[in-house]
Amino acid sequence: MTAPLPAATLPAAPLAIGPYTVQPPVVLAPMAGITNAPFRTLCREFAEGARGFGGRPPAGAASGGKGLFVSEMITTRALVERNEKTMQLIHFDATETPRSIQLYGVDPVTVGKAVRMIVDEDLADHIDLNFGCPVPKVTRRGGGSALPYKRPLLRAILREAVSNAGDLPVTMKMRKGIDDDHLTALDAGRIAVEEGVTAIALHGRTAAQHYGGTADWDAIARLKEHVPEIPVLGNGDIWSADDALRMVRETGCDGVVVGRGCLGRPWLFGDLVAAFEGRGTVAAPTLREVAAVMRRHAQLLGEWIGDETRGVIDFRKHVAWYLKGFSVGSTLRKQLAITSSLAQLDELMAGLDLDQPWPDGADGPRGRTSGNNRVALPDGWLKDPYDCAGIGADAELDTSGG
Repeated sequence: MTAPLPAATLPAAPLAIGPYTVQPPVVLAPMAGITNAPFRTLCREFAEGARGFGGRPPAGAASGGKGLFVSEMITTRALVERNEKTMQLIHFDATETPRSIQLYGVDPVTVGKAVRMIVDEDLADHIDLNFGCPVPKVTRRGGGSALPYKRPLLRAILREAVSNAGDLPVTMKMRKGIDDDHLTALDAGRIAVEEGVTAIALHGRTAAQHYGGTADWDAIARLKEHVPEIPVLGNGDIWSADDALRMVRETGCDGVVVGRGCLGRPWLFGDLVAAFEGRGTVAAPTLREVAAVMRRHAQLLGEWIGDETRGVIDFRKHVAWYLKGFSVGSTLRKQLAITSSLAQLDELMAGLDLDQPWPDGADGPRGRTSGNNRVALPDGWLKDPYDCAGIGADAELDTSGG
C-alpha cells in the first residue's frame, strides 16, 4: 500500500484517441504472441475491477472501461489475404470497447487496403500502426523500427491509412530511431501530425538497443515539445504504477504504454488505474492468488483456441514470468513449463508452497533484455533517407507476429 499521489502528477486533461476518451491514460502495448484476446481479458478485468484474485471483485472496485488494450501485431498482407491465423488474431471479445488493432505493413497500397477492410467489415474501432518493432525478420525487410528512416515511405503509409480509415482514429507507435546515429522520432512525429495521425506512442529506445539498457525518457519529453498538437504517450521501463506516474511527471506525456511490465502481472493494470485515480493501492498477491490467475489464463487460452492442450502449451511461456521471485524448485519449474493439460497444471500447482507472500524484488525487468545489437536492414537502407527504391514484394510478411 502506498500513499495517494498528488493530482499535480497526473495529466492535465483526459487522453483522447479520436472520439474515445481513455481514462486513465493507460494503454496495453501490442506484443506478438502475448496480447491476444485472453490476455487482454485478464488485463481489462483487473483494470475495471471486474475480477479480483480468486475471481472476486476487489473491495471498492469501480466498473466501466478503464484504459485501452491493443491487439498483437497484425500483418496487413495477411489480413488482406484472410490468412486463417490472422483472422483468429483479430477476434475481440464482445465486451471489448473500443476494439483496438495494431497493423504492420511497408507497402502503402496494402496498408490502405487493410485499413479499408477493417472499416468496411467493422473489424475494429481504432487502428495503431507499428513502426517500433526491432525484430530482425521485420527490420531486414524495411519494416518496424527501420521504416521511419525513409521519410517519404512513412508519409505515404500514414496518408493511405488515414485516408482509408474514415471516422476511425489512426495512431502510431515508434522508437527513437535505428541507432544513435540515425534518430528519426522528431521527423516522424512531424510527418504524423501533417498526415492526420491522432496520437503517437514513443518507446524511448533505438532499434539497436532492442530491450536492453535504460529507456530514454528525455526523448519522450522532446517529442512532446515537438508535436504539441496531438497526444504523445510514453513507453519503456514502466514496471510499476509509480514508474508510470513518474514518467508523466518527468516527460509531460499524455499517457503511458505498458508492455513487458505486465508480463506475468496482468494485475498491474489495477495498480495503474488506482494510481491515476489518486488511490495508492498496489497489488501484492500471495502465490495462491497468482496460481489462480495462472489457471484462469491457461483456461481462457484453451477456450479461445478451441483446444485445451494447445491453450496450455501456449500458456507455458508465461509460467516463468508469473513465478518470478517466488520460491519454486527447479524440478517443479521445469515440469510446469512442459504441461499439456489443465489437470496436469492443477496437480503441479497444488505442489507449490501456495501460502508464500509476494516476494521482495519480484518486480522489475521481465522478457527480452538484449541490447546493442546490429540492426538487420535491407542493403543500402541508410544511404539516403529519401530514396525508397528497392522495397520488394517480399517486404510484406505473409504471417502475423514480430
